Amino acid sequence: MADQPFSLIRPPLSAASRPGHLPVIVTYLEMTAPPAHAPVRQPSGNLSLVRANPPSWSFYRYLYDTVGEPWLWHERRRMPRKELERSILDPRVEVWVLYVDGTPAGFGELDRRAQETDLAYFGLIPDFIGHKLGPWLLDTIIRKAWEGGASKLVVNTCTFDHPKALPLYQSMGFVPTRHVAREVRDPRLDGVLPRNAGDHIPLAG
Repeated sequence: MADQPFSLIRPPLSAASRPGHLPVIVTYLEMTAPPAHAPVRQPSGNLSLVRANPPSWSFYRYLYDTVGEPWLWHERRRMPRKELERSILDPRVEVWVLYVDGTPAGFGELDRRAQETDLAYFGLIPDFIGHKLGPWLLDTIIRKAWEGGASKLVVNTCTFDHPKALPLYQSMGFVPTRHVAREVRDPRLDGVLPRNAGDHIPLAG
């Protein structure tokens, strides 16, 4: 029997089986060649994309916390400071920061420490969502990944993320390769995130 094509549709969420945990489906995607489409046109305004080289721990945490709080980003909030600094100070890790009129508006992180280049984090600070910055920022960071010698670019997104995240990645040329169903401890119950974070996701029972 011929291999069946991978489904582009996430399977439905099931209820978490453990108290205090949230069900989540993670979608893994990859890009094996540079984008074939023309570069996304830069939005109007005073925009700049600058590599934080290197980023300070406090500035990185500001970006990570501010961008990620609505989507329950919690892994690096839990990470010990020294461990996080070892990661972000590695020269093979690139943190690209978008500024609008001199104010940080979002960032993308490229991790080149493995054979595959990982778009480890990407997003906008909430006040800048809805201003057509996301497609341009993502496209620009993707091109920087390839210009820097990537042989394959990978990324993942999950059902906690903005509903347009997965379609945006696909529109830029990423192809889903697998879905993984998981359960994670609700970080709002542990004080890792505020109780009102990610209000589109009910608190775990």
